[in-house]
Amino acid sequence: MERLVCIVIGYVFGLFQTAFIYGRLHGIDIREHGSGNAGTTNTLRVLGTKAGLIVLAGDILKCILAIVICGALFGKTHPGEVYLLKLYAAAGAILGHNFPFYLQFKGGKGIAATAGLILSFHPVFIPMGVILFFGIFFLTHYVSLGSLLVYAGLMIEMVIVGQMGMFHASQAVLYEMYGLTAALTILAYYKHRGNIVRLIKGEERKTYLTKKNKQ
Repeated sequence: MERLVCIVIGYVFGLFQTAFIYGRLHGIDIREHGSGNAGTTNTLRVLGTKAGLIVLAGDILKCILAIVICGALFGKTHPGEVYLLKLYAAAGAILGHNFPFYLQFKGGKGIAATAGLILSFHPVFIPMGVILFFGIFFLTHYVSLGSLLVYAGLMIEMVIVGQMGMFHASQAVLYEMYGLTAALTILAYYKHRGNIVRLIKGEERKTYLTKKNKQ
């Protein structure tokens, strides 16, 4: 029951579709421009760096809030499962972001929301996320490549940290956490399947924090 509650809480927060809302406030449906994705990267390319940063902050914050609320609700009553429940909250937020029912389930790809997961789940994940994403981004300017590598790193580190006992959870709970993280990783790779093809072909579009994005 607690798992379902956390997923629902996360999904409700995920429904705050920052890119769509920001675009509407500026007279456009962001899904009808650029790549058609309602996320940070497309907003940055279509509306500029300021808009992209605002959308990034909003999408990160909604996942953080879901995790914090679920941690506060169940932290004392379910200490051995609190990280698992936080992960369910994050999964709900990512699903709400990717598949908002009021937008015909056409949302983003969940990477900014995943950043909220990495920033608020456990401090040990922050260096990995920051180094992998920004290192790859500033070297290649491929947001998609950085995002995919962050998920690969998240999956690997989740298992390592879990087996080191840092979550203070039973092995059964840990296996559930690994399975949920794997499901989120698979979803992220599926949502980026077009990007993966373009990366392989050398046709992926680069992203810059400058006017170079404008075409």
